[in-house]
Amino acid sequence: MAEEHITSVFDRDLEAIQGKIMKMGGLVETAILDAAQSLETRDEELAEKVRAGDKAIDDLEHMINEDAARLIALRAPAASDLRIVLSVMKIASNLERIGDYAKNMAKRTSILSNMSPINGSQAALRRMAREVNEMLKDALDSYIQRDATKAEDVIHRDADVDQMYNALFREFLTFMMEDPRNITACMHLHFMAKNTERMGDHVTSIAEQVIYLVTGDNPDTPRPKQDKTSIDATLSPESN
Repeated sequence: MAEEHITSVFDRDLEAIQGKIMKMGGLVETAILDAAQSLETRDEELAEKVRAGDKAIDDLEHMINEDAARLIALRAPAASDLRIVLSVMKIASNLERIGDYAKNMAKRTSILSNMSPINGSQAALRRMAREVNEMLKDALDSYIQRDATKAEDVIHRDADVDQMYNALFREFLTFMMEDPRNITACMHLHFMAKNTERMGDHVTSIAEQVIYLVTGDNPDTPRPKQDKTSIDATLSPESN
């Protein structure tokens, strides 16, 4: 009877943590789309909303980590349950990083709104952000459903995001070579494209955590990376 009580308490506490994960995921999904939309529509108010909203995402990660640490300390979960708790913490960390990239994108909207638009780039970035957002939704669904097959599909779709990034990178180079006045705007847009590509990497990490959670093993195949650019050796959006 005592063991059943402990199990039910653990399940209740874990369910509460997972509820926070889904709330955090919803905030991150909104941040991704709003950041891309604010660029396309030059909506500085929406961009500010994304920047301000990042605190709620950070706060949720902090709460999840505290709750998970408390759960480990008080409940001493068995190996399979411990795997769930550790996966939750890693998923929260990846969500927080995605939120940071969305915030970084939104920071550049006010700068770009005062520059001449680069033909087609804003819409292309929004399409890329939508793909990452769909990947994130499916990754979180695969976590709730414990669906390793769906998680594997998310991992493979990251190659599509990489290809979108490569195409944008080549377009930006063309615009810069055609007219030096485009260089500053294209550099900012490149950072935003790279931020979006990095979001896809973190979504892939979430999917990998789902596979680990379901199977007990890490994916045994390398990620199908398609990012073949070289500019990142000298330019890093992490520092902006």
